[in-house]
Amino acid sequence: MLTMSLNLSLILFAIASTGTPGPNNLMILASGLNHGVRRSLPHLLGICTGVPIMILAVGFGLDQLFQQWPILFTILKVAGISYLLFLAWKIATTQVRQGPQTNNPPMTYVQAAAFQWVNPKAWVMVLSAVASFTVAEISLTPQILTIALTFLPIGLCCVGCWLVAGESLRRLLHDARKQRLFNVTMASLLVLSIAPMMAV
Repeated sequence: MLTMSLNLSLILFAIASTGTPGPNNLMILASGLNHGVRRSLPHLLGICTGVPIMILAVGFGLDQLFQQWPILFTILKVAGISYLLFLAWKIATTQVRQGPQTNNPPMTYVQAAAFQWVNPKAWVMVLSAVASFTVAEISLTPQILTIALTFLPIGLCCVGCWLVAGESLRRLLHDARKQRLFNVTMASLLVLSIAPMMAV
């Protein structure tokens, strides 16, 4: 198991990683506004279980593939950035009806969970967590499980706050013009969030 100091550091790292702006949080914020909390729950659960699944995969050997073939990480990064640009375009062009619902359906659980595998921020977060919060002197399995199980509830709380905030914005953005402006703003921020990932 991790030491007390490592556990505290891991918790703070998970809060900072899952609570700060990034592709997941910007998209779930937009989903909360456009679809509401209830319809966006599969999207939320896909994010919050997809990351721990990645942690398990990386912790139990997937990172060795990237060490052997660095081109794989480059391919994933290019695919992820391309998909983020596509999602930004979808958010910006969402057809807003008068009222909370839109013509575009919210992300499904599978789509949100699968998106983590092409999300550059998720890869940086997962690889950093596994590298920073495991020690060679202790069995790897309980350490990886601890990291994954730490990210699950913290992700639900932090990303969930963004979802609730999105639905709360409905009261301020009650007409279609304001919702369209919000969607374009979120899409622009999503594109801007790609810039730091280009350097990874």
